[in-house]
Amino acid sequence: MDELSRLRDAVDTCFACHGNASPLYTAIDGLILLRSAAERNPAHILHKPALCIVVQGAKWTSFGALRLEYRTGQAMVVSVEMPGASQVVEGGEGAPYLSVVIELDRAIMREVFERMEAPPVPDDRAGAFVLDLDDALVGCAARAVGLLREPQAIPILYPAVMREICYRLLAGPHGAVLSRLVVGVDRDRRLVEAIHALREKFDRVLRVDDLAAAAGLSPTAFHRQFKALTAMTPMQFQKQIRLMEARRLLLSGGMSAEAAAFAVGYASPSQFSREYRRMFGLPPARDALRLSDPPGAAA
Repeated sequence: MDELSRLRDAVDTCFACHGNASPLYTAIDGLILLRSAAERNPAHILHKPALCIVVQGAKWTSFGALRLEYRTGQAMVVSVEMPGASQVVEGGEGAPYLSVVIELDRAIMREVFERMEAPPVPDDRAGAFVLDLDDALVGCAARAVGLLREPQAIPILYPAVMREICYRLLAGPHGAVLSRLVVGVDRDRRLVEAIHALREKFDRVLRVDDLAAAAGLSPTAFHRQFKALTAMTPMQFQKQIRLMEARRLLLSGGMSAEAAAFAVGYASPSQFSREYRRMFGLPPARDALRLSDPPGAAA
């Protein structure tokens, strides 16, 4: 049995034990399993730095102007927290889309980088990319999922699996992207900190000039580097975070559209409604109704 087949069997076993509920948040912090038939509408989420392995099926994910397509035997790697839209395009009841999401540990990534004899040199490529999987990375994922059968072994053995994943990624063809964002030069770390500020203070008015100064860059250089990293401008980034949080409030907080608009930083409910519809395809109230009672929703 090859490594991908072994991983698929392990994922199938996990879902069989949990009633095919998806997403499946496992006993390993940051290890998430996904199972789905083809989706009618894109899902909008805030992506954390992670290795997203397609075990079966196909999917696309977009970050601003960047659109990535990946399928069985491939993975998407996200190296900085940013909002994106995803949609399963290949998967059905007989052969559902299956994915293993492994969130990356920054501390272990830094430790591995510092111990490498020839660490990769940081470069300026986009913060998300697709790679073809090899047996080594798939084997790491299979071991991680396999540990779910031995909960007592997880705190002892999983850090070693994460360490190998970090090494394989840093030593691979895209290692420069991860090294720049996780353990790069001070300027790069401050750029990532600016992204975190936009994430945490999405409901406030933030001036690009202030973010640029905090990152030690001119406004022009900051704007250029931010867009190269995330495929969107700082204001587009903040807008997506605002709208995603408003959607969460509409669903879980029982808020009106107007209250959600003000809660996430909009001064104009009509502008909020226009931008919400542009992003999610429906006005806020109708979208919340659709999501609260989706017809024929797949597991």
